[in-house]
Amino acid sequence: MGKVIGIDLGTTYSCVAVVEDGQPKVIPNKGGYKTTPSVVAFEEGGRRLVGQLAKRQMVTNPKNTIYATKRLIGRKFDSPEVKKALASYPYEIFEGPHSDVRVRAGGQEFSLPEIGAMVLQEMRRVAEEYLGEPVKEAVVTVPAYFNDGQRQGTKDAGRIAGLDVLRIINEPTAAALAYGYGKKLDETVAIYDLGGGTFDISVLEISEGVFEVISTAGDTYLGGDDFDDRIIDYLAESFQQNEGVNLRRDKMALQRLKDAAEKAKIELSSALQTEINLPFIAMSDKGPLHLNLSLTRQKLEELTADLVERTLSICTKTLEAAGLTKEDIDEVILVGGQTRMPRVQEVVQKFFNRPPRKGVHPDEVVAVGAAIQGHALSAAAGAGGEERAEDLLLLDVTPMGLGIATFGGFFTRVIERNTTIPTHASHIFTTAADNQASVKIHVLQGESDRAADNELLGEFMLTGIRPAKRGEPEVEVTFDIDSDGIVSVSAKDLDTGQEQSITVTASSGLTDQEVQWMVDASKNYEVELKSRSEVEKACNRLEGLLLQVERELHARDKGLEKSLVQEAQSLLKKARQAIEFGDLQEIKKYTHQVPDLIKRIGAGG
Repeated sequence: MGKVIGIDLGTTYSCVAVVEDGQPKVIPNKGGYKTTPSVVAFEEGGRRLVGQLAKRQMVTNPKNTIYATKRLIGRKFDSPEVKKALASYPYEIFEGPHSDVRVRAGGQEFSLPEIGAMVLQEMRRVAEEYLGEPVKEAVVTVPAYFNDGQRQGTKDAGRIAGLDVLRIINEPTAAALAYGYGKKLDETVAIYDLGGGTFDISVLEISEGVFEVISTAGDTYLGGDDFDDRIIDYLAESFQQNEGVNLRRDKMALQRLKDAAEKAKIELSSALQTEINLPFIAMSDKGPLHLNLSLTRQKLEELTADLVERTLSICTKTLEAAGLTKEDIDEVILVGGQTRMPRVQEVVQKFFNRPPRKGVHPDEVVAVGAAIQGHALSAAAGAGGEERAEDLLLLDVTPMGLGIATFGGFFTRVIERNTTIPTHASHIFTTAADNQASVKIHVLQGESDRAADNELLGEFMLTGIRPAKRGEPEVEVTFDIDSDGIVSVSAKDLDTGQEQSITVTASSGLTDQEVQWMVDASKNYEVELKSRSEVEKACNRLEGLLLQVERELHARDKGLEKSLVQEAQSLLKKARQAIEFGDLQEIKKYTHQVPDLIKRIGAGG
């Protein structure tokens, strides 16, 4: 087993880390940044861009730039969250063949796990360039409140990216691992995680290397992007009032507003006021129109007050579910870029009656925790890591209740949310009609008492029930959840002993056949990318030699034989044609010829 990396696949930024010599390290990308934008774009020629290069052309190429797909992965197309995205995202979103969400860009159609895989591939390349060896295994994080479908979508993304995802762990839990790693702590901690697209709150007890999650909750559509949207709405409404032009109808203008909103929000974390200037944002009969507006920190706090309050109400419910009070919390840890907002820090401090811990990096701590978990799994597999498996024990919980649909359209929970996994629970049900010979078991996940409002994980039929009046037969339904969160459900007629069971395999909206096709396509792209990289390096090397030829010709212009000058000019023309067409064989040929030519020119012929 090689190095196991930890990846924080974020809504707006992603991060990768690894443990070396017992110490976790965040790996910077080629640009020297420790986080990479979770953005994928397609140029006119079909070339794919990922990360900072993709983000740079969001304004000029909005229809072909895909971002924030983490908020939609694993969701059904008819969900309220997808409807919000349809109204605000500039790229095309449409319904897939399995009622899943798909996007269209660069003349191609993609599932959301494919887009996630492109970001994961980039993070894997960052790690491989740093480590100098192939990376095959990873621990990937997800929001604590992701359901099984969303988690499966993330797993599929890892598989498509060519990674063996050893474990999917919750982001707040990963942050706690990073906070407590290598320390002899005996604390109850609250992880307040407000990222770009999601919010989570988890309460954990840390004691002698044991990290036990007591309760967790969240909102998978609440994050920094929503704060940006409030600024965008404010700017668009102000401009429409002043100029009579609705900027929301112009996708390029809308992307300029988004870019300006994000920058203004960041500036207001350290300044009390910022100026937003967007020249030539629109046209009218009178000519070009410009947006010039001052935004104060106070106004931003007013625009986003309800978003902050939503996080606090979730915090209250999480403490209640844990059976704890605010006074029981020893430390509060802030995670996610949006927690840099002064107002967020203020309300969290006021809510928990203690200042948040400053010793962790909000953008990097989740990836660090994932790397620590990967290191522990590697050590457990006998890969020679310093950390023994028993030195680090992670006890997580189910984020939502699990149960079955019962007569009348109700949802009956068999396992309550915040139950520590692995776990096992049973419940006895009965028939709803006389002489009922079979029952259909609908396995659901969620918190609503109405079955239809919860997520359907799977269904199976139990047959062979003895004929009897309704309410007499006893059917025992048993749920088993292992440490990886895999759910198995069985149903048994206690009278006849007849039994049936299934292992619930969550769906991301993709079939196994589709995922395998995407895996193969991803491998082909890797080969193509490697070939393209080789051509680009060869082109750069040859271009450098050609520039040297031109400098030598210029320096000795009058002292050279005419035939040598003609030969050099001919070679320059042919070599540049080879560069233009990307002909690797021709490029290599000229790369070998040019040094000799340079020597001859330097010798005067």
